[in-house]
Parts: sequence; structure tokens; C-alpha cells
Amino acid sequence: QVHLVESGGGLVQAGGSLRLSCAASGGTFSSYSMGWFRQAPGKEREFVAGITWSGDSTNYADSVKGRFTISRDNAKNTVYLQMNSLKPEDTAVYFCAATIRGYELGSRNIYTYWGQGTQVTVSS
Repeated sequence: QVHLVESGGGLVQAGGSLRLSCAASGGTFSSYSMGWFRQAPGKEREFVAGITWSGDSTNYADSVKGRFTISRDNAKNTVYLQMNSLKPEDTAVYFCAATIRGYELGSRNIYTYWGQGTQVTVSS
């Protein structure tokens, strides 16, 4: 059982930056690929970014490419999401998730473990 806890959310003005963290416990973190998803009010949860267990491969939703960067530190059992040039449409609850798979990281259905989420609000 892997337990995930997100942090780093908050209120930021458009154009600003935030870094989200997701700390994992209860499992072998380096065995899992990790993903970040987000869910805005009234919308479905959507993929934001994914990273393989070793960190050698990442992928991003088109809406965040060039602005967001996913990374991980296996020694600290933590995955990060650096968010730059934030826009009001980035406002959502952000979730991290873990999967044993190393491909199709954009598919919500492959993830076994989920955190509780952290709120990100971008004001215009």
C-alpha cells in the first residue's frame, strides 16, 4: 500500500509559479511511475504530467507543455511538479498518483494509488 500526500498548492497571480510536491510512503517508491492529474469544478479529472520510475521519460498534456516540469527524487520518495507561467485555467485540485506501469502514463485508469489533492488557484 502506497500512501501519497501532496503539498505546495495555494493562491497565485496569473504569470506566477508554484511547485507541488508529492511525498510517498509505504512502498518502494522507485518501482512506481508517477503522474500528476488535476480536476476543476464540474470537470473530469485530467492528465497533466507523468514520469517513469527511473525518471528517464516524461510526458505532458498539451495544455501545460513548456510551462510545467515533472521531476522526481527517489532518495526522498518525492515527485514534484514545477508550474510556471500559470494561467487562470490552471485552477484546479491537483492530484498525484502511482502506477506500476511504465507506459501510457496519460491514462487515468492505470493508476493504483492516489493522493488527496492540493488546491491551486490562479487569479487573473
